Amino acid sequence: MRMWPPGGSPEAPVVAAAVLALAAAGEVLLRADGRVPLPLALSLALAATAPVAVLAAPRRPSAGSGAVGAAASTVAAAGLLALTPFHVLTAAALAVVLFALHRAGLHGPKVLAVLLPLPFVGYALTGAGFLAVLMAAGAAAAAGTGLARRARDTALAHDATERAIADTLLAHAARGERARIARELHDVVAHHISMIAVQAETARLTTPGLPAAGAERFLAIGDTARTALTEMRRLLGVLREDAGPAAAAPERRPQPGIEQLGELVDEARDASGGALRLIVEGPIRPLDAGVELTAYRIVQEALTNARRHAPGAAIDVELRYAPGVLRLRVRDNGPSPHSSADHDDGHGLLGMRERAAMAGGTLRAGPAHGGGFLIEATFPVPPREPREPREPREPREPRDSREQAA
Repeated sequence: MRMWPPGGSPEAPVVAAAVLALAAAGEVLLRADGRVPLPLALSLALAATAPVAVLAAPRRPSAGSGAVGAAASTVAAAGLLALTPFHVLTAAALAVVLFALHRAGLHGPKVLAVLLPLPFVGYALTGAGFLAVLMAAGAAAAAGTGLARRARDTALAHDATERAIADTLLAHAARGERARIARELHDVVAHHISMIAVQAETARLTTPGLPAAGAERFLAIGDTARTALTEMRRLLGVLREDAGPAAAAPERRPQPGIEQLGELVDEARDASGGALRLIVEGPIRPLDAGVELTAYRIVQEALTNARRHAPGAAIDVELRYAPGVLRLRVRDNGPSPHSSADHDDGHGLLGMRERAAMAGGTLRAGPAHGGGFLIEATFPVPPREPREPREPREPREPRDSREQAA
């Protein structure tokens, strides 16, 4: 119930209060019949209309509800006195009473918003007439709509806050996971680039009869590899600074792979106390380091999610080596298909999907047929090209022997 658009001129509530007070006073003067003292009738009319300047003032979230409660109580008391003993309630006062009860429900103390309509309802129950019944119904409706709107606004604000917090947590988790992936990718790629630098330097120094141009090429390859390593370490330093001081100097250790899945499964079995199996099908063959690291991290996150959302459930971890593809499945047999449905509300699946995409694979997650939750990832595995056999070199004679032969 709004008497004018919000956000208007700051003087609008005062002007409206003055207009309503003049209208109420004019109506009192026109209806004056001498049965009620004119000063008393004018005082009740002003008391029932003038507080609208306080009631209609813009409310701030930090403002207290005391001023609204006091103004609404003054208006309701003046309106009730004008209605019951003296019968001098004006049309302007009637409108302001309903507006005051609505504002009390919206911005005033809730207890006061419930109590203020009760005298009007009690007066109507005494059989005072149609006006009293209309006033009671209007008072209850005005206070009720104010309370309902307050509850709706509070719920909307609470939902908006929860959404903002959830979005912030999701963005923070995504940034942390991407930084972690970037660091692990650095460790994997840095190994290969280091090997390029070492092999180029070794070839330059050990190849007999190498032309000067070839030596310069090998030297350039080594310099380029070392430059790439320097740039990657600089980028990694920025990522670790963003992650905080705790991540500035992490413990250095080799990145895990598929060979470490057995240890991971044993640790998860000891931590959860449930049945946990590692099933491997197909001929085992070495894979790219990035694919092995991604598979390990996906299994690690899947076991963590299963332990959190389906504690005590049996879990199967399956690795299937097929021609040109590696299939990874992690399934828990929770009590119902929906036992792990809240997996999607967390951030683990987001990181797993990003890891799978980084390695060129795909990941699917959802309720499994027959119950539980299933995470399935597929990675393409290109066949390794066989290396050409090197021609055997002729044994080189010792330098001293050649000199003796000469």
